[in-house]
Amino acid sequence: MQTRKELKQKAKHNLKKHYLIFAALCLIAGFIGSEFNSSLTFITSTNEEADTADMSSSAIIGPKLGITDVIADVFSGNLEEGNRKASVLRADIVEQSKESGDPVFGRSRGVLSSLINSITSGSLLVNIAMALQSIFRSHNAMLAILIVLGMLVFCGGWFLTINVYPVISRRMFMEGRCYDNLHVHRSLFLLKIKRWIHAAATMLLSRIYLFLWSFTIIGGIIKHYSYYMVPYIVAENPDIPSRAAIKLSRQMMKGHKLECFVHTLTFIGWDLLGSITLGLVNILFTNPYKVAFFTEYYVQLRQLAKDNPIENSHLLNDDYLYVRAERKDLEKVYSDVIAVTSQPKTSLNELKGIQRLFADVFGVTFRSSKQEQAYRRDQARRIRVAREIEALDGKVYPTRLSPFPSSQKREWIGSVHYIRHYSIWSIIMIFFILAFIGWLWEVSLHLITNGEFVNRGVLHGPWLPIYGTGSVLILLLLNKLRKYPLLEFISATALCGCVEYFTAYYLEMTHNGQKWWDYTGYYLNLDGRICAEGLLTFGIGGMLIVYVLAPILDNLIQKISRNILIPLCAALIILYSCDQLYSSGHPNTGKGITDYAFLITYYLEI
Repeated sequence: MQTRKELKQKAKHNLKKHYLIFAALCLIAGFIGSEFNSSLTFITSTNEEADTADMSSSAIIGPKLGITDVIADVFSGNLEEGNRKASVLRADIVEQSKESGDPVFGRSRGVLSSLINSITSGSLLVNIAMALQSIFRSHNAMLAILIVLGMLVFCGGWFLTINVYPVISRRMFMEGRCYDNLHVHRSLFLLKIKRWIHAAATMLLSRIYLFLWSFTIIGGIIKHYSYYMVPYIVAENPDIPSRAAIKLSRQMMKGHKLECFVHTLTFIGWDLLGSITLGLVNILFTNPYKVAFFTEYYVQLRQLAKDNPIENSHLLNDDYLYVRAERKDLEKVYSDVIAVTSQPKTSLNELKGIQRLFADVFGVTFRSSKQEQAYRRDQARRIRVAREIEALDGKVYPTRLSPFPSSQKREWIGSVHYIRHYSIWSIIMIFFILAFIGWLWEVSLHLITNGEFVNRGVLHGPWLPIYGTGSVLILLLLNKLRKYPLLEFISATALCGCVEYFTAYYLEMTHNGQKWWDYTGYYLNLDGRICAEGLLTFGIGGMLIVYVLAPILDNLIQKISRNILIPLCAALIILYSCDQLYSSGHPNTGKGITDYAFLITYYLEI
């Protein structure tokens, strides 16, 4: 048996090793209400002050229309009145947004603003209620369905997230204590092994038992510690029968409940410090420290249960959560990884000088060859086994040795070989194709929204160069990030944001303040040149371009004869240059293109 001091030393060591991800796990638990709710005191206190100020101002100027009035009308059957109030409230929100003087948080235009306004004004609820009443022709039926739907959404969301989250966080802590690397994607382990619902059901049953025991007062306190190990047990074996997990926790905690209570009391100093700092110390240190400590405590009780066999202790069978596998065992299950990594890497040895520089840094070659195709296939194989290499080296939990190994499926995205070198001719064609797709997208969007055809953009031809430029820059400047999708997404979003912002700035400076797009009134916009929903669209679009569209286009372009491809690229460049030259003196302007006073009025009327 290890002493409390030894357990705490191990907990601190593990916390230091994975501090950021452990702290983030506990912070998320506090935000969703799973655990550590009191740690967000500094946020709730700020909100309470704001609410108090609002109540004081309401007392002076009189009662103010709110979403509660809309909800009251919906449940009393006055849908028309509720719809009227929701419309008034929505108009007030838009007006307040314009008068607030804070252009960044505008809420008068855009899809994101519309969605937020629909929820906060209650118009979304009214629309759902009106739709249900029109279908069932009965207010009572509408009300009953609305209540049932609301309960299903709330209960289903709680069951699948808040309820099961302790299992997810404990699993992460348990893997982190044994292994040097811990990746965020491991938080989806229940989904990968298809045990999410079962784990949630086990947690729900333990909560029901604890709730029933709470009516006996002292029984609720005792059973709190009796069921203390349920999340850890389910994290180790998500397939364990629900009642067996609860019974096993009771047996493991038999004779240790008081000890566990005393362990909890030893953190009282940190809790007091957290209270003084309005929960800040709890968020930064105490909460992850506690979970890390009780993870060590679980490991100790688990070992006792295995040494002195208790009923169902054999179900605690994920040994590689506690001891790293031997190399020979890893080599057996990761033989395919060894086969790939043992092969020499394919490189483009024939490239020299500036050609090699462009290939390595920007992923561009001036010609395609069989060796280039071999390079793509080799890179695709290595990407598929990149995560498995860490497991083979004993740095992360070996999922293939788990009692519940996730299915080893090849990612479909690998079939298009997104790690590749694009030829200069492919880059030129991709620029024009995506510039045309961008033009087609904006023209179609305006046609659907306003019912009229408008040739969007500064240029007169069927292309919007900002789309083509952004796409090519993502492929070239972010070439080294393709192996890391999350970094690719963040970087693509930032890069496209910079391109759009400075393009808008340049056009305004060179055309006497003339604007070809304006996001004024959009939620989270910057000077009307970029906005949150636009950046999100660019980020998602960038991912599709890098991992799907550009590789597919490149494959198709390579099938075109060079005798056709090179003249085609030259012709497009000449036409585009002529358009640029003409448009520099005679830019494309007019209604729906640069007339944003008309557009803003139109959106506000909608």
